[in-house]
Amino acid sequence: MQKTYDVAIIGAGAVGTAIARELSRYKLNTILLEAKPDVGMGTTKANTAIWHTGFDAQPGTLEAQLLRRSYALMQDYVPEAGIPTEPLGGLLVAWNEEQRQALPALRDRAHANGVTDVRIISPEEVYRLEPNLNQGARGGLFVPGESLICPFTLPLAFATQALLNGVTLKLNFPVQNVRQGEGVTLVEGPEETVRARYLVNAAGLYSDEIDHMLGHYDFTVTPRRGELIVYDKFARSLVNHIILPVPTAKTKGVLISPTVYGNVLLGPTAEDLEDKTNTATSEAGLAMLLEKGRAILPRLLDEEVTATYAGLRAATEHKDYQIRLHGDQRYVCVGGIRSTGVSAAMGIAEYVGELLAEAGLTLLPKPEFKTIRMPNIGEAGPRPYQQPERIAQNPDYGRMVCHCEKVSLGEILDAIHSPLPARTLDGLRRRTRAMQGRCQGFNCQAHITAILARETGQSPRFLLSLDVAKELPS
Repeated sequence: MQKTYDVAIIGAGAVGTAIARELSRYKLNTILLEAKPDVGMGTTKANTAIWHTGFDAQPGTLEAQLLRRSYALMQDYVPEAGIPTEPLGGLLVAWNEEQRQALPALRDRAHANGVTDVRIISPEEVYRLEPNLNQGARGGLFVPGESLICPFTLPLAFATQALLNGVTLKLNFPVQNVRQGEGVTLVEGPEETVRARYLVNAAGLYSDEIDHMLGHYDFTVTPRRGELIVYDKFARSLVNHIILPVPTAKTKGVLISPTVYGNVLLGPTAEDLEDKTNTATSEAGLAMLLEKGRAILPRLLDEEVTATYAGLRAATEHKDYQIRLHGDQRYVCVGGIRSTGVSAAMGIAEYVGELLAEAGLTLLPKPEFKTIRMPNIGEAGPRPYQQPERIAQNPDYGRMVCHCEKVSLGEILDAIHSPLPARTLDGLRRRTRAMQGRCQGFNCQAHITAILARETGQSPRFLLSLDVAKELPS
């Protein structure tokens, strides 16, 4: 007899892994299904890496509610799990009179959302906080709770904790069809079918397509491309806070922000596309970002560019999350999360658990819920090469493999042999920062490929072909 799981979750981005972690608290057989060869490889890995307070969400929406709940949950979880963060605060800058006049309404919205420390500041205070800004600022809105976060470590932490607490993970499982039988949902992949009593659809860009398979047509996902430019670490001293624009109805706009890795981001754009695989950057998009960057922080354009990338957000025709329980099908759809999935993931996961319970799923807490501590890849905390006692115990932590990002052999080996192991070069990038520096792997990729091939038994040529293929539309 084929095993029947209590819950199947489709999609292992920030939201799907958070749901898996939440359900792993209970006496359930849960399975997490992911089309790609690793978790967090979709929208999650290509965002602006900001932990949002939810200050600018529309009051009364589900998004506003779950962002605030998630913020509270993450304040406990982030330090417990060792997720790299930096609480720098956000600064919205008004560059004209129309934007300045919009600040009181944005402050009032923040207060209505429970973010009561948001305040309007004068032009003089704007320049005291950010002396390198271009001239002409009319004022600003200071949001102390906005923080930087590592968008790579967060889903890895959720998934790792879920695995340690009994969740099954199936990678390389693109869902081809979903149908319902007698009391179960059948999720069909290329080589096998998974049976589950309850289904959660957290498929991100493809959540509408999964929803259609179950007979629902409540929303359509339109991939919204956001292109970004990553500046070298030498630019870090130019920026003290997350510099935000006054948002529009379509987008939060172009920001300039440090990262937990010590770089500076400029972006994103907001361009609606038809192709859900088109993560290529464009000449027009990058030119627009350079123009915006020059207007906000002119000196930034004198700095070296380390990389450019683009991500796709799961935008819909609606202005709120599309999270729905279809009780008769024992099915929860989690769609339309757009750009706030990293920040709202824990709140969404808790809410999904409540919906599943409403549909009849029994949630009995386990006597033990295992916690985790992730390796630090952020600049705010000590890295292995900065810990002599650690190197004394294992000299591999003092053997540099990636000199740009100061990643040691010990960290590479830890990532390959972790509970959720890296099996691709991209997986190693997101777990260690290797190959993300100014040389973009030119000096270390061959060495890292050889290590990964040796430790996993894979062919170096095969590993390199995977690394090239991830940049190409499928």
